[in-house]
Amino acid sequence: MKAYLVSLAVGVIVGVIYGLLRVRSPAPPTVALVGLFGMLAGEQVVTLIRNMLR
Repeated sequence: MKAYLVSLAVGVIVGVIYGLLRVRSPAPPTVALVGLFGMLAGEQVVTLIRNMLR
């Protein structure tokens, strides 16, 4: 359940950012896929840094 709440919260934050930047949502497919890739890459970078600090 916690993962769903975090996902919802992040989605709301991204929606607010979209609104502030006046980006239409949903974004065109290519832009959405690049954004998804960025999110996945960022997640991996955080995991990598955490493992390096241990």
